[in-house]
Amino acid sequence: MSLFGLYARALAMLKAERSLGLLLAVASVAIGFVQLAEPILFGRVVDALTRGEGAFPTIALWAAIGLFGILASVAVAVFADRLAHRRRLAALAEAFERAMTLPQGYHAEQGSGAVIRSIVRGTDVLFWLWLSAMREQITAVAGIVLLVPAAIGMDLRMAAILALLAAAYVVMNRIVMTKTRAGQMNVERYNAAVFSRVGDVIGNVTVVQSFVRFKAESDAMRVVMSDLLAAQYPVLTWWGLLTVLQRAAATITMVAVFAVGALLAGRGELTVGEIVSFVGFANLLIAKLDQISGFVSAIHRNGPTLRSYFALLDEPDGIAEAPDAQPLPRVNGEVCYEAVSFRFPGTAQGVHDITLKAPAGRTVALVGPTGSGKSTTLSLLMRLRAPDAGRILIDGHDIAGVTLASLRHEIAVVFQDAGLFNRSIGDNIAIGRPDATLADVEKAARLAEAHDFIMQKPDGYGFVIGERGAALSGGERQRIAIARAILKDAPILILDEATSALDAETEARIKRALDRLRKGRTTFIIAHRLSTVADADEILVLDQGRIVERGRFRTLAEGNGLFARMVAEGGFTIPTAADETYLGQAS
Repeated sequence: MSLFGLYARALAMLKAERSLGLLLAVASVAIGFVQLAEPILFGRVVDALTRGEGAFPTIALWAAIGLFGILASVAVAVFADRLAHRRRLAALAEAFERAMTLPQGYHAEQGSGAVIRSIVRGTDVLFWLWLSAMREQITAVAGIVLLVPAAIGMDLRMAAILALLAAAYVVMNRIVMTKTRAGQMNVERYNAAVFSRVGDVIGNVTVVQSFVRFKAESDAMRVVMSDLLAAQYPVLTWWGLLTVLQRAAATITMVAVFAVGALLAGRGELTVGEIVSFVGFANLLIAKLDQISGFVSAIHRNGPTLRSYFALLDEPDGIAEAPDAQPLPRVNGEVCYEAVSFRFPGTAQGVHDITLKAPAGRTVALVGPTGSGKSTTLSLLMRLRAPDAGRILIDGHDIAGVTLASLRHEIAVVFQDAGLFNRSIGDNIAIGRPDATLADVEKAARLAEAHDFIMQKPDGYGFVIGERGAALSGGERQRIAIARAILKDAPILILDEATSALDAETEARIKRALDRLRKGRTTFIIAHRLSTVADADEILVLDQGRIVERGRFRTLAEGNGLFARMVAEGGFTIPTAADETYLGQAS
């Protein structure tokens, strides 16, 4: 997108308040007229005093116009500031909402630090652009446009000096922007790298501390920052040179105005008041050109930041709803995969020809080596990804034709990583049901065997657990996640290594709670513990993205396939107390 295109798109974001924007633009033009009128009136006062004529009518007009300009400037300053703040928050909300809907692959590729920078820095640049445009740039452009006929009408020769100054500014800015375009893109790239590394390190600060990575991470950060400075220095040099050249051009112009004005006045072709007016014109033009030049150069420097912000808004959806998508009605939970295949772009990895049927209320376990496609299979059910072939039905409804929100409302998930927010325990449990009462939250916590430890925390359910639940143990985090799934009360339940962080005794309690929860619900389990999969109605064994075996635990364990080898070779974790119980039930 060109610089002009960025500017136009940014200004177009003000259309929600176009009436106020137009009023501010009109007021800014009026301020430009006032600023031009002042040197003209000043010159006329000087000429009147020189000729011994009365200057008070002109002074009174000058005072009235000046008062109007002050009032207009106050109005523009106040209302432009408020408008810019409102639209900045709206832009921040739009980018935040967009980032939440983008697929996991986008966030994995960009990094959370870079995404956050695109949102925060992008909206900061938009705020500056809008405020500067409404407070200064419209007035500057209007002043220059009005100055041209006024200067030409007063004296064409003196006006030519001002025209040369304007041309010099345009040429110098054009040259510097051309020289720094590639460098500024590199600066933005290195800035993103700095923020990405900061986010990466802070997000893994426990690892940094545990492995004593302080010096290594600090040294690595210094290298990235050195690269950033190396990219910035040439750019800063060019902009510094531009400032010097502009100051030189302005000084030469002022000298020329006085010199040529004195020559013309000596010939009687120009009055002293007109020379004073042209000096005022020159000062006004220099100020306005400096404003516009600074604005354009800042737009140029911030262009990559704006491009990054708009790229976030324009990033295509990972999963797009069908134009005629309908809400999925409340379902019983029967799930059917019909020859479903999916391959990650550019690789041979994925799942192939997955066919299964899970009647409502049944439990299906997915097992297999790491990378065999278990999580990918279930991500297709949640439409985090879309299959390349085949279809998935819930109670006979093709999920490709239903709205994402209604689909995910019918599915509760407990991940291996609990995925907790830096909020209270109660808020975290109620994520899936914001309207839940405290009694509902407490009931879910009791079912998840979490109520007792919650009540031992300061402020109980109001205890704030820190970023990603850092104030809780692994088992406590997992039980909060299970309580969250219980409270959602969805007909389809996905347990992705849901008990991996629990000791055997706690796991046995959680298993009882999950068994009660699973009644009447279709449950999909990914697990590496025998106790978790032993009593599944059906076990699907995946390898290299394909279902290679299916059946009950005893049948598969006594066979000669991959599942039996996994059991024999310790492919499952076996906490003896819990597993003996469940293996006995399964057999």
